[in-house]
Amino acid sequence: MSEKSDLSNIKKLREITGVGFKDCKSALDENNGDIEKSIEFLRKKGIAKASKKMSRVASDGLVTIAEKSGEMAIIEINSETDFVAKNEDFINFCKEISRLNLTVKSDLNKLTNVKMQNNLAVAESLIGLISKIGEKITIRRSKFFDNKYGQNYFYIHSGINDISGKIISVVKLKGPKEDTDKIGQKIAMHIAATSPLSIDKNGLNNEILKKEREIIIEELRNEGKKEEMIKKISEGKINKFISENTLLSQVWIMDPKKKVKDIIDENSTKDKIIINDFARFKVGEGL
Repeated sequence: MSEKSDLSNIKKLREITGVGFKDCKSALDENNGDIEKSIEFLRKKGIAKASKKMSRVASDGLVTIAEKSGEMAIIEINSETDFVAKNEDFINFCKEISRLNLTVKSDLNKLTNVKMQNNLAVAESLIGLISKIGEKITIRRSKFFDNKYGQNYFYIHSGINDISGKIISVVKLKGPKEDTDKIGQKIAMHIAATSPLSIDKNGLNNEILKKEREIIIEELRNEGKKEEMIKKISEGKINKFISENTLLSQVWIMDPKKKVKDIIDENSTKDKIIINDFARFKVGEGL
């Protein structure tokens, strides 16, 4: 076997394209072992290959953000591998989709029909990209933040450019802009690091609390705790769960002696700063 088509390259090309061993070996031999060129070589598989990719799990990719006049929209676009997430065609596709997503205010149904620079609809362009790259690519989820009732701030973690990364968080703060500007991005950074479930206890999903309570009680029973003690201990553990997963009650990442609500109070010089909304998108989370 030639160095051009060694087993590791063949395996990688097969994972990306779904094409058989023999065809992958031939493609690599024809293209001096270059993965990108070999993918192009295998484009003759075309749309037929693209449709087969849809049964795979796309759990990598990028989250991107677009902003204009204080409005923001984040969107997650998934690929199967990090290799494709770093592909220039994929990155450029994400950039353009991000801009269009802002114009439709994160309405994914509308987004699929919007025309791109190539004069094709997003849905058609997506199929073309899948055919070219040879991986399943999906537009998974999005969220829009308007510029009413507060200011929006964002933070990108593991960024590959100024609008894309593996985690993006956005927070909307209501209050004097001179106050919110001081802590807006810091709170967005905190959200990226701690992944809160809601702003406060009232925003927590009752089903999540119910499930967590069931798990705690079962764990305590397995430990041999008596029933009269289980209720008391489980309440303490549930309260801790709420504290750790609600934004205002979380320990501030930049000072473990304070909570987020303390930082809000400290930076409210006139009207109190209020957290109106937030979102945290991590690539592939939950897939």
